[in-house]
Amino acid sequence: MTEDAMGAVPPGVGAIVVGSFPLAHGEWFIPHSHPQHHQLVWARRGVLGVAVDDSSWVLPPTRALWVPAGVVHRTGATREAVLCSLYFEPDRCDLDWADPTPVGVDGLLARLIVHLSRTDLDDGPRLRAEAVVPDLLHPLPATPIDVPHPTDDRVRAVADALLADPADSRSLEAHARAIGVSRRTLTRLFVHDTGMHFDRWRTQVRLRAALPLLAEGQPVSRVAHTVGYATPSAFLAAFRRTVGTSPGRYLKGDASFEASVTGAAADRRADA
Repeated sequence: MTEDAMGAVPPGVGAIVVGSFPLAHGEWFIPHSHPQHHQLVWARRGVLGVAVDDSSWVLPPTRALWVPAGVVHRTGATREAVLCSLYFEPDRCDLDWADPTPVGVDGLLARLIVHLSRTDLDDGPRLRAEAVVPDLLHPLPATPIDVPHPTDDRVRAVADALLADPADSRSLEAHARAIGVSRRTLTRLFVHDTGMHFDRWRTQVRLRAALPLLAEGQPVSRVAHTVGYATPSAFLAAFRRTVGTSPGRYLKGDASFEASVTGAAADRRADA
């Protein structure tokens, strides 16, 4: 376990410290926080995942996640990746975002992060480079995939089955029979325990499972089948209905869909 997993920050000069951490296939840090520093999580190579409570973000190299100081989170990789972390001293940083916030990473910001990761920079050039970073951090629509984890043993048995195999196509009634309750009872338990109806919760699970595969460049047709959709069009329709845009635009961090995402989120709250 690295020091980063325990919340420690590598030493450095200036207001921004850059740490680089190779991650193996399936490797995740334990839940931790950085009480004295804000963190920007970026995948220098590969695809990262970040989880905060029941919310999760998938981070290809085109997007990063701002994690405010003190927020407990988990970071990991579904495939081999390199985690690049920027740590900001709050009292020397103009950004005051209180919640985890995704940001777009273009070529300029990526090169600047790599530049700041050098160990041979003098203090003057480093401080000048650091001053540019906040100007390049532009929030993207906040659209994490929420998958509330149930606590009721009966609901958890169904949830665990779907988390292990998002393509599990059994109906709610079939799941109810498997755990020995009625369909009506399981419907009530699911809403009470997760705040979501069964179909919506399963959709969230499937989309969360799909995003890392899409970010790795797998074809939509293969990903759709892997997570339980009969056709790519059915998967894309579910993604647009839930997230408010296409997977490609979501992963590229296209801010032009912010209005549609906001509307979709409002529709989901109304449905709940």
